[in-house]
Amino acid sequence: MYKRILVPTDGSDLTTAAVNTAITLAKTLGAQIVTVCVREPFPYGAISEMQPVPPQEYFDAQERIVASRVQQVQQACAAAGVACEAHTVDAEQPWQGIIDTVKSSGCDLVVMASHGRRGLSALLLGSETQKVLTHSSVPVLVVR
Repeated sequence: MYKRILVPTDGSDLTTAAVNTAITLAKTLGAQIVTVCVREPFPYGAISEMQPVPPQEYFDAQERIVASRVQQVQQACAAAGVACEAHTVDAEQPWQGIIDTVKSSGCDLVVMASHGRRGLSALLLGSETQKVLTHSSVPVLVVR
C-alpha cells in the first residue's frame, strides 16, 4: 500500500503525535519514514545594519535546530525498528518545502499534525496543514 511515508517535523508536541502515528503505520505496512524539517529564511529587513543577528549566525542556528528535529524523528524510528531517511530543506513557506520533499523523495503518503483551528482563527492564522492538503498530489493523513 504505502512504501514511503513523509512526516514533517517542527519539533512541537503535536508533531510528536504525528511522528508516532507515522511510525506505527510504517511498522504495520513495512514502509519507510521520510522526515523533513524546513529551514526558515533569514528575515532580511530594509536596513540590514539593524538586524539583531548576523545572517551567518542565523543560518548556523537554523541548521542546528532543524538537524536536531530530524534527529529526534530518526531516533524514534530506530527505537521502533523502522527505516528513516531525513532531510532538511530551505523554503519560503513550510508547506512548499513539504510538497517539494514529497516529490523529490517519491513519498506516497504524508502524515502531519494539525492544531484543529476553526473559524476566524483558522482564517487569520492560516494552516500549513491546510496548504499541504490543497497542494499535495498524494494522500495526507492529519493527526490531531
